[in-house]
Amino acid sequence: MDLVVGLDAGGTSTRALVLDLDGARLGQGLAGGANPNSHPPSVAAAHIGEALAEALDGLDSRKVRSGVLGIAGASRMADPAVLELFQDAWERAGLHCPMRVITDCEAAFATGTSSPDGTVLVAGTGSIAGRIADHRMTGQSGGYGWLIGDDGSAFWLGREAVRATLRLLDLGAPLEGLATAVLTAAGARNRGQLITAVNAQPPIKLAQFAPLVSSAYHHGDPEALTIIASAARLLADTASAVREPSDTSPIVLVGSLIKTPVGVHLKQELLKRCNAQVIMATEGAAGAAWLAAVDVLGPTAPRPSRS
Repeated sequence: MDLVVGLDAGGTSTRALVLDLDGARLGQGLAGGANPNSHPPSVAAAHIGEALAEALDGLDSRKVRSGVLGIAGASRMADPAVLELFQDAWERAGLHCPMRVITDCEAAFATGTSSPDGTVLVAGTGSIAGRIADHRMTGQSGGYGWLIGDDGSAFWLGREAVRATLRLLDLGAPLEGLATAVLTAAGARNRGQLITAVNAQPPIKLAQFAPLVSSAYHHGDPEALTIIASAARLLADTASAVREPSDTSPIVLVGSLIKTPVGVHLKQELLKRCNAQVIMATEGAAGAAWLAAVDVLGPTAPRPSRS
């Protein structure tokens, strides 16, 4: 029985999925983030190996005919030293097929649709939009990383939550809802402790505050309502930047934020702006695995069965 494998490696987590050529799911694995721009490349590569080992447990890795690694930070693979680390992890997992590296955007788009053309917007720890033509990304917007971009992402949400809390502390305003949750999560009681706690962590850790924004939104917290609405607009701007006004090809939304209030607002915003189908997808590894199957069977390869 021939197999294919696909991986979705982001800043927070890495997922691996093994399919047979009928699209049946035979194994899956989960590990830490593997974006080599957010993590040391050696750590990122190790997470790839962990996810693969779990997904292939009990299966014959020699029967994997094709494998696709969809990864945030794919540009780092241009560095031979980084590529070698990932290739070593691939081979240690028992895979003998080539490791085809694509962007997480390309994998995400294939998760939502078999259409070869359209737009993908990834809204997770980071954020990026891609214009897809013949299953390949031919243009992009965003994806600059936490320091200079990632507008509307989980990192951005977490940073805005902390900034909103600090503004209230500076004003001496009563604290409740989101601000109280931020202080509690940071283990802080005042302005100075919050600043110290946040700066003691790697910047990407700000994403851990994003769920607090969603929770406060559901309770009507005004700061959370403002942050969610702003995030949706920023993400819609990112997607719109890679589309012509007359484009009617599908838009695929994927990432950890898609099933949160941000995703709901984002879909509504895009439907107002664009004459296109907006598809909410959640599993980039399935898209990567389907593209691996396409490498073997062509575009008629069965879509992965539902999880």
